[in-house]
Amino acid sequence: MIKDDKKLIARTPEKFRENGIDVWLNTEVVNVNYERNTVEISTLKNLPFDFLVMATGTKAMMPDIPGIDSPGVFVLKNLENALQIKSYMRKNNCRKAIIIGAGFIAMEISEALHLTGVKTTIFHRGNLPANRWDAELSKEMLAELTANGVEFVPRAETSTVEKGNDSPLKAITNQGTWNADMIIVATGVKPNVELAQSINLKIGSSGAIAVNHFQQTSKENVYAAGDCCESYHRVTGRWVNIPLGDIANKQGRVVGRNVGGRPLTFDGIVGAQSFRLFNLECAATGISEKEAAENGYNPVSVLVWGSAMAKTMGQKKIGLKMIADKSSGKFLGAQAVGEAGVIGRINALSVALWTGLNIDEIGYLDLAYSPPYGGAWDIIHNTAQALRRSI
Repeated sequence: MIKDDKKLIARTPEKFRENGIDVWLNTEVVNVNYERNTVEISTLKNLPFDFLVMATGTKAMMPDIPGIDSPGVFVLKNLENALQIKSYMRKNNCRKAIIIGAGFIAMEISEALHLTGVKTTIFHRGNLPANRWDAELSKEMLAELTANGVEFVPRAETSTVEKGNDSPLKAITNQGTWNADMIIVATGVKPNVELAQSINLKIGSSGAIAVNHFQQTSKENVYAAGDCCESYHRVTGRWVNIPLGDIANKQGRVVGRNVGGRPLTFDGIVGAQSFRLFNLECAATGISEKEAAENGYNPVSVLVWGSAMAKTMGQKKIGLKMIADKSSGKFLGAQAVGEAGVIGRINALSVALWTGLNIDEIGYLDLAYSPPYGGAWDIIHNTAQALRRSI
């Protein structure tokens, strides 16, 4: 648990200024005059530019529910939100919380609340948490939530948030009514593109700002980076919006290089992501079976359960699912959950996706073998070979 919120700040304004970068906090850009190459800020001052970089991030998606703007209802998108939640919890001695949504951010919030002694209930419109993962692995996440005392309410549609009878809030759903001291809405985000639209930048099919591999937008001297823009998906060949911090960091560096006259390309993503849920490591890369079908593939998959270490060293349960196109044998993605060894294996398979390795090659990859960390035939080898047999 991180006790000092300042440790969550990657770089302070002072550090930026030491490097000759001026930082204006609490300042909104209210207008961009592209013809004059100026931006107007909230102090009504106009600033000229040679290059303009859009890094406007995302906006939290708020369901259209009566009472959703009540005191005690929060989103968790940035450090300021986290500090507001922490302050509210302390002042109101919160003991019961509701999370609306069940993506991996909601999963991480549930663990954080549990560690502070808050009884937590998750409402989800679907049957299982973390839709990024297929059902076989999402079931393991649900079991982990249940084992740690987190209540999961499937097929729950929240209709109203009101003042509670014996608590500050109550949420009324089609599955019943729950009282709570606080509610956190975690139903996803959308690209913040209003400013981009105001100067007629092209918006891609994902709803994010369209860019090329240099991070240039449809206007040559305007760049974009981070959650507000698209990325090239190397598996599907499509431009997508996947708002993750590591992608934003890389795109930001590429923009800096290009604006500074040292050309660099951002060559895309494979959709790798991970999170921890109590004692369960969860990671995925590439595309799921559903996404594969949506992208015109004929998906086939295999799920193998094993141990993250050699049997002589004990047992650390891990499940690895790999997906391929039945017609071509192309490797499309992988998902895993387990007590240990998940992240390293998904990272290895991300490299396989990046470089275009086929299933046969993955089945005989030269991996670092040591009994505490895996068998001579790793679960990657076993799953790839099982997948090959099913094609």
